[in-house]
Amino acid sequence: MERISPYTFDENLFTLIDREWMLVTARDVRSGAINTMTASWGGCGILWNKPVAFVFIRPGRYTREFADAAEGLTLSFFEERYRDALRLCGRVSGRDCDKIAQAGLTPVQMGERAAFAEARMVFSCRKLYVGALEEGGFVDPALLDHYKNKDYHLVYICEIEEILK
Repeated sequence: MERISPYTFDENLFTLIDREWMLVTARDVRSGAINTMTASWGGCGILWNKPVAFVFIRPGRYTREFADAAEGLTLSFFEERYRDALRLCGRVSGRDCDKIAQAGLTPVQMGERAAFAEARMVFSCRKLYVGALEEGGFVDPALLDHYKNKDYHLVYICEIEEILK
């Protein structure tokens, strides 16, 4: 994989995240275990004078435990032929099965982080901020329809340290 700077990244992030989806992956450095989840919410930009990615994880997701324990996350993007693997990783919990193996994905170490050999592109990110969305912060009350159980997402803002393509 070739390393590219976030400043020379030239793909459409709206298409990547919303249409192609991504795997948000975290590694528990104590046990070495990893967990991943499919996401189609998030974005990238500049915050605190750093290139950042932000992703959203519901509090009840198993991946949240890994994301909270890890110093960073990876965001992995795949070719369309991996769509079924992404569907599976969004549908089943790593608490209940080895969804990574079931999806046919091959974990690879990236220092203290993990990603997948099959990914066509990986953002390796260092966590900077974690915070919860709150009901009182929603200006558009129609958005609360996403939260019938009041399980408001946590936002993870991470510095993009490298992009491998």
